[in-house]
Amino acid sequence: MVPDYVLLVGAAAILVAVLLVLFVSLRPSYQDIDVSRRRPSAPDTGTQVTAKPGGATVSAAERRAGRAGGGIFGLEALNDAGITSKPSEFSVLILIGSLVTGLMGFLLHGFILAVVFAFLSPLAALLIVKVRTGRRRTAFGNQLSDMLLALSGSLRAGHGITQSLQSASLEMPAPMSQELARIVNENRVGRPVSESMADVGRRMQCEDFEWLSQAIEINREVGGDLAGVLDHVGETVRERAQIKGQVRALAAEGKFSAYILIALPFVVAGFLNIANPGYMAVLTQSLLGWVFIVLGVIMMAIGSFWISRMVKIEF
Repeated sequence: MVPDYVLLVGAAAILVAVLLVLFVSLRPSYQDIDVSRRRPSAPDTGTQVTAKPGGATVSAAERRAGRAGGGIFGLEALNDAGITSKPSEFSVLILIGSLVTGLMGFLLHGFILAVVFAFLSPLAALLIVKVRTGRRRTAFGNQLSDMLLALSGSLRAGHGITQSLQSASLEMPAPMSQELARIVNENRVGRPVSESMADVGRRMQCEDFEWLSQAIEINREVGGDLAGVLDHVGETVRERAQIKGQVRALAAEGKFSAYILIALPFVVAGFLNIANPGYMAVLTQSLLGWVFIVLGVIMMAIGSFWISRMVKIEF
């Protein structure tokens, strides 16, 4: 039986953590104001005035991780996932989530479960980033054919490639509109359109978009009817999308079977642990049992990797 004072301390800690989450996530997005802008005659002391609640925590995280660093929770990864938060803010939220889940695990079963629960927050954040990135890339590829139609129509109306991209960015939904607006903004500061488009194609893992950037670059060098070229590219993209859809439909059964096979041992182990705790407790009471657990985890990892390679179709 857990003592009452432990429950009170845990509840207070969880409440503080939740308040910190709200404190950081609901902060106003005002910009920092330099002293030189507010008082031009004042000496530059390097101090700033900010209207960010929790700004000290976020600033500390920025000093640790950097504003535009790479990594699984870096700026590039968050942008690819469509997450507008800074890496420092996202890291602070993950840390607070780890504290909350760790305290819950400690109150439920002690230190070991607290450590396990503390790792759930970064794992959940990583899963969210990966899933959102995959969905965003899939939506980007599905919108490519419609974007090509809008682009070729704008070119036939007499607009240039930059104006056509800007018009398409206003007409298309996200994420295509966001990426096209980024290309237009980069072109305004002097970066070539084809280079920006190739970069977008690599980030979104869209080979068809890279082909489009190459077609625009070739047309810029040799001339010709760019609208006609985009029509041919759009036709090729639509045919490839149709083939991809057929392959995904045929591979869906294999993927679903893989999910069931991977989840089945964990579901059975959880059911047995709830229905008859003593039956599963034998594995954790001896060295041989722990060896069997480790071997089972290793075999499950190898089997999961093997099945994932079998059901993954590359185009």
